Amino acid sequence: MLVRLKWVSMLIIVVTVSVLLTACGSDTTDQTVESPVQGDGEEPADVLVAPAGPSTAGDGIMVTSNFADATTLNPILAPDAASYTVVNNLFLSLLSVEEFSGEIVGKIADSWTASEDGLTYTFNLRDDIFWTDGIPVTSRDVKFTYEAMSSDLVDTPHRGNVEMIESINIIDDYSLDIVFRTMDCSVLYNFFLGILPSHMYAADFSDIMSSPLNEEPTVTNGPFKFLEWVKDDHITLVRNENYYLGPPNLEGWIYRIFADNTAMLAAFLAGEVDLTNIGPQFSALIENEINEGQPFIKKEFFNDGYTFVGFNLADPENPQPGWIDSDGDGVFAEDEAPNLDQDPHPILSDPLVRKAIAHSLDYTNIINEVVYGKGAPIAANVLPTINWAYNNELEPYAYDPVMAAELLDEAGWVLEDEEEVRTKDGELLSLSILTNAGNDARENIALLLQDDLSGIGFDITLDILEWGTVVSQLMGQQFDMVVMGWIGMGADPDDSAIWAYRYDDPGDGFNFISYYNEEVEEKVWQARAVKGCSDDERGGIYKEIQAMIHDDAPYAFLYNPQGIMIWNTRLTEINPGPWSTYYNVHQWYLSPQ
Repeated sequence: MLVRLKWVSMLIIVVTVSVLLTACGSDTTDQTVESPVQGDGEEPADVLVAPAGPSTAGDGIMVTSNFADATTLNPILAPDAASYTVVNNLFLSLLSVEEFSGEIVGKIADSWTASEDGLTYTFNLRDDIFWTDGIPVTSRDVKFTYEAMSSDLVDTPHRGNVEMIESINIIDDYSLDIVFRTMDCSVLYNFFLGILPSHMYAADFSDIMSSPLNEEPTVTNGPFKFLEWVKDDHITLVRNENYYLGPPNLEGWIYRIFADNTAMLAAFLAGEVDLTNIGPQFSALIENEINEGQPFIKKEFFNDGYTFVGFNLADPENPQPGWIDSDGDGVFAEDEAPNLDQDPHPILSDPLVRKAIAHSLDYTNIINEVVYGKGAPIAANVLPTINWAYNNELEPYAYDPVMAAELLDEAGWVLEDEEEVRTKDGELLSLSILTNAGNDARENIALLLQDDLSGIGFDITLDILEWGTVVSQLMGQQFDMVVMGWIGMGADPDDSAIWAYRYDDPGDGFNFISYYNEEVEEKVWQARAVKGCSDDERGGIYKEIQAMIHDDAPYAFLYNPQGIMIWNTRLTEINPGPWSTYYNVHQWYLSPQ
């Protein structure tokens, strides 16, 4: 039977786990590793530091902050980390990750078994989890959610999570079989998304995209319930008295939106925010505050993701799917071939130009001066924490402006006498760089890139826009270059949702740069289907994939960022693990003022 899939995509980006586009540090999976680069930049002086006052949050109401608002509160539609910080505390997932070991553990699922051929998984669900309207969470909700994600009527960035499902068969209210079309070594990582209340939607999924529940989810099953969302200002959650692990100690949670890192830090220092992430430029400042006796705690960790410059390989004036839609239904089918006639980007489709840009970046300077040493260099798309799949033979592109200029000459982009901008066949070497306002590091990287590229003959404009607009243009493939980051890459190296042509779907897919390499395409699927799922065999394939992506240069890989979380000591029982921060949020407590 032909299974048809429309892969709609953000985070970021979903691979086996939910890879997400990140505006800044939210509740991220994180890894503690040692950075080989040390920062020596001076601390900025644009933050007024005052003694920490009493929290204005109110007893039992925790206030956190971000400079990016959520885009939706529907767990199967959210593409970004900002949304998931809230969504993950409203909706429970089938499975989750153990906060300290990184092992897969049950959430709604109490246990599971796999058939000998690895094609059928039987899940047994807990029977003590209820929706906030009193209805039990059952197998029907799990089946509904995953079938909705594969429906043509639902534009989800997470379709890749369910594309290998052949059928879902309910055994009873609290057990079900999920049957897969092929063996997939990374299959369990696909079940980390929140489950929807099936009784709140049409059985045919026709109302999911337009449902008011996307912005006002009144029926949830997590530790908190929704109260209100004032766009670009705050989201308020309240305690779920019937949470299956017991009512949270916190009365509520206010997720506040600020203009930038500076405003977030000022609010924290004034006692208006209890917990936040800060930019690396403020790390020493907070350390000084702690040393002077302020009631703060700071934790630093390497995020489970990376920052990159992405190059659109297709024409942003005419975005097209990466496959030939042979039946005209706008939906990817397994027998539909890659669209090799997709209109190429007039400049960035040339690998010589991309490599020239990669060689124009001073990666060490970016890490030292822009993120104050709070980052580790990377050369490709797998992080060193996945040591069995990490290709340690690759090196980042060397900073070499002379080579960059030579590559541009070779590509036919030349500087005429006394001209400052290169031309080719009468066309200027003109590009724009997209990134999100409020993220100081990305803004500064964009500025450095503009300066460096202008120095070798580019005409560069900057599009520094609010987060929602950036996500819209990025997913719509209406950009030239983007400074962006992935988060939530997970403990498995599969990131096919970023590179496979089926995910090159304007408006939806995480392959928003329209990348296609026939050999990479073959190997990403080969690595997922290794018999026995041997790390040695899979790791060898992933190392080959990294080498090919490194050579193609669809991204300029910048660094693995080090996140910095700070909180007031009046917030107790918080114990961030290397894989999750909010796993025990129901146990957190705010001491009286």
